[in-house]
Amino acid sequence: MDRVIKIGTRRSELAMWQAEKVQAEMEALGVQTEIVPIDSQGDIELTKPLYELGITGIFTKNLDIALLNKTIDVAVHSLKDVPTKLPIGIVQAAVLPRGSHRDVLLVKNNEEFLSQPQGTIATGSLRRKAMWLNKYPTHKVVNLRGNVNTRLEKLENNDWDGAIFAGAGLERLGKKPKSAVNLSWMVPAPAQGAVMVACLDDDDEVKELCREFNDADTELCTSIEREFLQLLEGGCTAPIGAFARIDEVNKELHFKGVLLKKDGSKKIETFKSVPIEKNKYVASDCANYIFSKGGKQLMLEDEGVEKANAIYSTKKLSESQKAKLHSSIKVSESDFIKIRFNRINQKIVENTLDHVVITSQNGVEALAYNFTKDQLDFTNIYCVGRRTKKLIERKIGPVAHVAKNAKQLGEYLSQQSDIENITYFCGNLRIGDLEAALAETKIQLNEVIAYNTFLSPEKLEPDTKAVLFFSPSGIESYLQENTPNQVAFCIGETTAKVAREHFEEVKVANMPSVESVIEQVNLHFES
Repeated sequence: MDRVIKIGTRRSELAMWQAEKVQAEMEALGVQTEIVPIDSQGDIELTKPLYELGITGIFTKNLDIALLNKTIDVAVHSLKDVPTKLPIGIVQAAVLPRGSHRDVLLVKNNEEFLSQPQGTIATGSLRRKAMWLNKYPTHKVVNLRGNVNTRLEKLENNDWDGAIFAGAGLERLGKKPKSAVNLSWMVPAPAQGAVMVACLDDDDEVKELCREFNDADTELCTSIEREFLQLLEGGCTAPIGAFARIDEVNKELHFKGVLLKKDGSKKIETFKSVPIEKNKYVASDCANYIFSKGGKQLMLEDEGVEKANAIYSTKKLSESQKAKLHSSIKVSESDFIKIRFNRINQKIVENTLDHVVITSQNGVEALAYNFTKDQLDFTNIYCVGRRTKKLIERKIGPVAHVAKNAKQLGEYLSQQSDIENITYFCGNLRIGDLEAALAETKIQLNEVIAYNTFLSPEKLEPDTKAVLFFSPSGIESYLQENTPNQVAFCIGETTAKVAREHFEEVKVANMPSVESVIEQVNLHFES
């Protein structure tokens, strides 16, 4: 590499140590480098706790700008300070082998105060404060900001009983005293003790260079911790801890996560161990567990939200789907329609059916309930919706044509001159758009009621602000017990068409999926 790599870093002693560590890695590969110190707002504003500053990437923003302006080639960060979502155009290029992940307590005089009801501890970390108060609820926690040297001086010059530091920082600067107490009961910040190198996504030369000293184990563990943080939507505004480690002997990955109330009065913990190669869902499984134990409401309490934006889903959501809702949203749910598959006469499918229509996933499941795939010999299958299409192809066979809704499918079929008879596997409740589109044609539509839909409505609480609908039948069920004075979020245009007949405000998902409906809900309540 002919170019001189400019390494951007904050000016603190610890940040410079980290940059010099990266510099040594690069120069060992025969690359010329130059360290470029850059101030960050986190270094300038030292009077407020981090969580009160309200700025994402307070220690990384100015380095991000320098990267995007190409003033520097790489930026070196403490990975725990980096937002879980990087700016567009910037990527994580490498992480160095992790140092100590522990939090440590530096005691001013002695440890006797730990057994006393009174004690004063200093820290600028919301997580450390919450965890300390959870263990020592009668103690007082005061704010402590600044670089390592500044915080050590403040501890010396104040009458506090102790202060909490990251063990890795003290060790790297050779300033961890022998009297330091390892707080093994504290769950560290996600990625604590890890150093990250960022670069521009389009800088392939630098990305290739950084891969040479990237530590794969540290990368895996910290990525799981940061995914857990992102799923909980914590950032710097909620006390969240996470730690993953690899057990090389048993070839397992162990994870521990925690969410606390800011005053330490409540704590939700989660643990999980999996074979190393099965780590994909560790973060999401653990985040979902936190939510299932009331994590979202805990965060709402800390935000001072007396009551969340209440919404109702007319179909039960999975834990992962509920986890995608914004923390300010509280969802109630019930299946407003229930499905019973009917017995279908075997004679109907004994011979090859040339033209078959299925407009819902329930129709597919009803056929699969009655027959094996080998028993279903359909020449041409026409359906509504991409998800129905995928289900048909998996359980029955290839699809000849897919339309967005029944009306469009009917219009398509009416233009096919070679079709005389169509077998329609449908439910007992339907809008009739398909029938209407074929009414003026010579096509004979043979309806087979493959399943019955039963309405099973619930009475909503009066403070419900929005309702999620996934079918016209869901709306019909809803109207039996409720008045349409909420915002209606619909999975598709067919459902939205019916909703508009009753609701003043109707919003339609961009894609026919539950996740897309949830995305619309989040956008509505964030605006």
